[in-house]
Amino acid sequence: MHILRGLKQRLETHHNIIINDSALVAACKLSNRYITDRFLPDKAIDLIDEASAELKMQIESEPAILSTVKREITTLNVEKEALLMEQNKKNEQRVTDIVKELANLDEKKRSLETQFINEKETFDATSLLKSRIDELKNKAAIAKRHSKFEEAAKIEYGEIPELEEEITENENKWAKMQAAGSLLRNSVDEDSIAQIVSLWTGIPVNKMLSSEKQRVLQIESVLKQEVIGQDEALKVISRAIKRNKAGLSEINRPIGSFMFLGPTGVGKTQCAKTLAKFLFDNEKSLLRFDMSEYMEKTSVSRLIGAAPGYVGYEEGGQLTEKVRRKPYSVLLFDEIEKAHPDVFNVLLQVLDDGRLTDNKGVTVDFKNTIIILTSNIGSAQIIEIDKKEERRAAVLNELKTNFKPEFLNRLDDIVIFEQLGLNEITNIVDIMFNEIKEKLTARDISIALTQSAKFHIANVGFDPVFGARPLKRALFEIVEDKLADLILEDKIVEGDHIEFDMINEQVIVKIN
Repeated sequence: MHILRGLKQRLETHHNIIINDSALVAACKLSNRYITDRFLPDKAIDLIDEASAELKMQIESEPAILSTVKREITTLNVEKEALLMEQNKKNEQRVTDIVKELANLDEKKRSLETQFINEKETFDATSLLKSRIDELKNKAAIAKRHSKFEEAAKIEYGEIPELEEEITENENKWAKMQAAGSLLRNSVDEDSIAQIVSLWTGIPVNKMLSSEKQRVLQIESVLKQEVIGQDEALKVISRAIKRNKAGLSEINRPIGSFMFLGPTGVGKTQCAKTLAKFLFDNEKSLLRFDMSEYMEKTSVSRLIGAAPGYVGYEEGGQLTEKVRRKPYSVLLFDEIEKAHPDVFNVLLQVLDDGRLTDNKGVTVDFKNTIIILTSNIGSAQIIEIDKKEERRAAVLNELKTNFKPEFLNRLDDIVIFEQLGLNEITNIVDIMFNEIKEKLTARDISIALTQSAKFHIANVGFDPVFGARPLKRALFEIVEDKLADLILEDKIVEGDHIEFDMINEQVIVKIN
């Protein structure tokens, strides 16, 4: 912080902007937490410098809102000329509407241009005065060195105070503009720093700021919207994430490490996807490893990279390289029971120390990852045993016969996913149907599902052994196949509303 405060004035003069103290604090904290491959104070200085340069470019260029208005005017003018080429009543009405819109947009454009010019003039005048003061300070220093004290006094007690008064007037004027809602900013704050860190690391901006704390409190309710019928499991996961965000978990371990147990189709993978989307705003932050590919002893080395002299040495490890490039991610090791025992030896270090050294000697940081292992071990016990305590005990006993105690002991929690019933499957219909809705939004086609049709699809797709997977197949057959035929036959066009209903125990399609 002392170094940054010492450089603050120079950077402000160089970029002709103001750097808030909160930006300096954010640069230290965010660079230390999120940029792990560089060192302080260099990375913090670079953050401040780049954020200042970014702000300076924004000031020099046209504001985004003004550019948007100009683009809208151009688009409407082109549309108007195209409509005038085809004379009919419908087009005439649209041309009349466009003329009104253009009049409003022209007025808005003139207002924004005037505001932008006034703000730019005030900013440029202040920047010019500051540059002039720097020149005078250098001139006074030179005069002192040459014993020209009268000249130095004239500069320091005459010219510089006059310029400082002008700067104060301009800054007061700028403050009034800011209060009224200005187009330009002249100061670098913590949001500016977070934007640059986001650009460097790919981590969403809101994850770095204090507002994220409020969001994390809602994690359980958000997960419940996507993962149905697994309230106990989601509570365990949410508690672990909250502990980490509150700074109560061990700093040298991953954010969380879990083993998801349960039958097929109960939401284990969906939970991992939802977690990645919630924490990192992108499902692509889920890095998936199918353990069926690591059943042989020779394939284990692919995780951290082949040894020198072997094929694939230059490529690095499949696990270490992905995490090095994307340190903020959810790691999903699917069907972990199929992996070779040596895989667990690799994972022991990750779970315990939060780091792993690849074949080239590079240490990769896993402290910002969530590790999820999925397995179908104990599925029979989950399906057959009704009492929760007996079921959990039976599943854990089965687990202990397949995994070593030192491996299980390093996991934060073992999460058991329950078998899905008909009520849960009915709720999942809504989620899957909404996914189909989103696909048709681009075509301007809306679809709806009546309650009777929903219950029918749920009954067709319900299988207690296979979970929600048969439901997806039922939706393919009952909804998507019918939609595909109607779209290809041009019976459904843009703007149509489609409703799926039940008549005589059959799902029919109504087109409006």
